[in-house]
Amino acid sequence: MNETLQAPTEPQADVALARRIQEGRKKILSEVRKVIIGQDEAVDQVLLTLFVGGNSLIVGVPGLAKTLLIHTIAQVLDLDFSRIQFTPDLMPSDITGTDIIQQREDGSRGLEFAPGPIFANVVLADEINRTPPKTQAALLEAMQEHRVTVQANTYELDPPFYVFATQNPIELEGTYPLPEAQLDRFMFHIRMDHLEEDEEMEVVRETTDEVEPELGAVVSKADMIAFQDLVRRVPVAEPVMRYAVSLVRASRPNPNGSHDFVKKWVSYGASVRAAQYLILGGKARALTQGRLTVSFDDIQALALPVMRHRILTNFHAESEGRTTEELVAMLLDAVPVPQSGM
Repeated sequence: MNETLQAPTEPQADVALARRIQEGRKKILSEVRKVIIGQDEAVDQVLLTLFVGGNSLIVGVPGLAKTLLIHTIAQVLDLDFSRIQFTPDLMPSDITGTDIIQQREDGSRGLEFAPGPIFANVVLADEINRTPPKTQAALLEAMQEHRVTVQANTYELDPPFYVFATQNPIELEGTYPLPEAQLDRFMFHIRMDHLEEDEEMEVVRETTDEVEPELGAVVSKADMIAFQDLVRRVPVAEPVMRYAVSLVRASRPNPNGSHDFVKKWVSYGASVRAAQYLILGGKARALTQGRLTVSFDDIQALALPVMRHRILTNFHAESEGRTTEELVAMLLDAVPVPQSGM
């Protein structure tokens, strides 16, 4: 699984494009680091989301630069950015847009569609759990189909299109937990935590200085679309794909075959989307590391962000203080890696 980008069996154009993904990632990180300090794991997972063409949920307490991270990446990629502040009184039409009466050149009046903030390349749904489910659901079609429907009319969203939603993990009044069906549509559940002391010192130093960093656009929209297409073409060996599927299937309680800890602590396991995103994320991760095939390590490295929001624990787990992070770690220990000599 240490195949390099010089692999002779790969079309030359794809090999060159794979090199550009590596170079593009380095350039993006170089620019992002002018603004974002630390949070290496979160930044890597955001970039993988971009290369796959998915959507991700970012969870962290206030003040960790969740919004700044996504806005910065949109600038570096020269993508249209839109931030939607989710509030209890936000309506679906506030997201998708609506038909409004407009005066025409001939003096008549008619309905014309006024696009909402969803019509951007990068949409930040800030504090998504602060709005009721009906409004949360307005994102579902856009996230899944890359289009919106208003008054029986369908409007396509220009590629590339990404939704990043932020959520405060602290339980407060006025929040509406996302339903499982919507959580399942997010590729990753990305955690952002407080920085180490030295990094926090650097943040305070940089953000209280009068010099504003200048960001350059280093990767184009066309490049991002090409990268997404290449990710889909990366080959995956049968044992690697079976391992990803086995991990996901092992998370589901089954009286006849589940591990004891799954039957004891899990109400519902991960859906097939988890396996799909493990493979897609593994493909993107392999390319960014200079490999043309996916390894077992890629699947294991992404198991936590892919699966932790897809496993629903029961009251036994809650009473014993068991978290989904612990359960994913136990699954990685319990599900054997196929012995294929890879």
